[in-house]
Amino acid sequence: MKIGIIGAGKVGVAIGFMMKRSGLAVYAISDVLDASLDTAGTYLTEDVLYTKDNLEVVRACDVIAITTQDRVIKDVVREIDAGMGSLAGKMFFHTSGADPSSILRPLDEKGALLGSLHPLQTFPDIDSAIAVLPDTYIFIEGDEGALEKLTFIGEKIGYRVQMIGSDDKVLYHLSAVFVCNLLCALYYAGEKIMDAIKIDLEPFLPIIRATLKNIEKKGPLMSLTGPVIRGDLKTVEAHLKAMEGMEDYKEVYKVLSGIALKMTRERKMLDGETIGKLQSVLGGKADE
Repeated sequence: MKIGIIGAGKVGVAIGFMMKRSGLAVYAISDVLDASLDTAGTYLTEDVLYTKDNLEVVRACDVIAITTQDRVIKDVVREIDAGMGSLAGKMFFHTSGADPSSILRPLDEKGALLGSLHPLQTFPDIDSAIAVLPDTYIFIEGDEGALEKLTFIGEKIGYRVQMIGSDDKVLYHLSAVFVCNLLCALYYAGEKIMDAIKIDLEPFLPIIRATLKNIEKKGPLMSLTGPVIRGDLKTVEAHLKAMEGMEDYKEVYKVLSGIALKMTRERKMLDGETIGKLQSVLGGKADE
């Protein structure tokens, strides 16, 4: 198996490094930027082909990972489709979380197997990615033959491999955005509110870590604490009043508190009258 990588960004270089370290044969990597190829060279070995020509990677390898930004994948596919003849014996996969392997069509019409492999992980930089990848779940989908190869690659690296339906990828990625990317946005909002009283984020890190540990152990439903699940109407009203002039944060607070109220109802923690009062304050409907 000769592996090639198109796209020398954080994901491509980190995965390439993990493949090499696991004994897989990474033969070539391409990128349009010299700086990206230079960076890749500090993580991969000298025997790897570094090129700006994507087709050179395709010609040299039989397993090709397209690790570009999502919006560039179709451009790469068009380039390969226009520049190559038969692709029999080759397998292409991309690393997009939201897109299915079908965006690699029409490469299958030339004989290629198609798949996708998405590490359920956040990559702020290459070193961070390398540190966390061995303990990461990956979700794969695609042609049967592609799934066999992707499973082999994933298990060789040490990933925890799970299969996912092609039609489920958008919801899968949406879930990841909620629990990862938008979580950062929530911390940012909290940090900005703290700025008003000259407190930084550091004192809040222990409670953040404790919450995440509780979620890992008990799940989000049973980890919920705070004024909503206590039925503390006075505190909720005080929070909303304090956010006058912070309308964006107030709307987020109302929406998420509404979800917390649904969780409270599911746990049967409050009587109907208290739930109704909280719904009214949060702008919800009494029959929600």
